[in-house]
Amino acid sequence: MTSPPALSIRDLSKSFGPARIINGVSLDIAPGERHAIIGPNGAGKSTLFNLISGLYFPTQGSVLLNGQKISGLPPHQINRMGLSRSFQVSNIFTNMTVRENVRCGVLNTMGLGYSFWSNIGANKAAHAKTFEILERCGLSDKANVPASLLPYADQRSLEIAITIAGNPDVILLDEPTAGMSQSETARAVELIAKATEGKTLLIVEHDMGVIFNLADRISVLVYGEILATGTPQEIRGNAEVREAYLGDEALPEELA
Repeated sequence: MTSPPALSIRDLSKSFGPARIINGVSLDIAPGERHAIIGPNGAGKSTLFNLISGLYFPTQGSVLLNGQKISGLPPHQINRMGLSRSFQVSNIFTNMTVRENVRCGVLNTMGLGYSFWSNIGANKAAHAKTFEILERCGLSDKANVPASLLPYADQRSLEIAITIAGNPDVILLDEPTAGMSQSETARAVELIAKATEGKTLLIVEHDMGVIFNLADRISVLVYGEILATGTPQEIRGNAEVREAYLGDEALPEELA
C-alpha cells in the first residue's frame, strides 16, 4: 500500500475581504522530500505557510498531514501532530538561555512542561535530547548564553533548533537565511541539510543559491497560484517562470 503524501494541499484558497491572496493551490509533497516555494514579492508565500501551519483558516480547500486533515485546527494542535515551522522574523525567547529555549520544545514533545513543583532540570531524557539538538545545530558551546546576546545568524540557528526540537515529521522554514552574509548563508545551508535529514522540508527562500542546493523540487507561486512545479533543472529552464520574474527587481541570477 502506497503511503500518503507527507503534506497534501488541496484546492487551497484564502481571501481577505475582496482580495484573494491564495487561489486554488494544490500540491503534494512526498515523505522525505525537500520542497521549495519561490515567487516574486507579494506572491502569497507567507500566507500559504500561515494556512498550512494553522495561523490562518482557509477560505476554501484543505491541508492534510500524513493523510489527516489539519486545516482549521489551531497551530499548537498541528504542531503536536508532527508539523513545525520557523518564521521570517526570529521567534525565540530572548530572556532565556539557548539551552532553555531548546528544552521548551523538547519538554513539549515529551508531554511535559515547566511546573513550580517539578525539577525539570533533573529529567535526564530531556537533558540528553536538548544537548543532542544543540550539538546538531552547532550551538552546544553557547548553551548557557542568553538568547538575546546571540549574533543574528546564531539566533536563526537557534530558531531552527527550536523548530526541530519537537521531532516533527514535516518542517516549514520561512526565509531562514534572510539577512545573512554569504559565509553565514553557506553555514546555514549545511545546518538545514543536517538538521532536516530524514524529514520532509518545505522552505520559502529568496536566495536561489540556497534553493538550488537544498531542494529536490521547486514550486513557483505567482499571484497566489502555482505556476510550475519541477526539479531545479526544470524550473531553471522554464520560460513561464522566467517571464513571471521579468520586471521584478529581485530577478534571481540562476533564472536570468
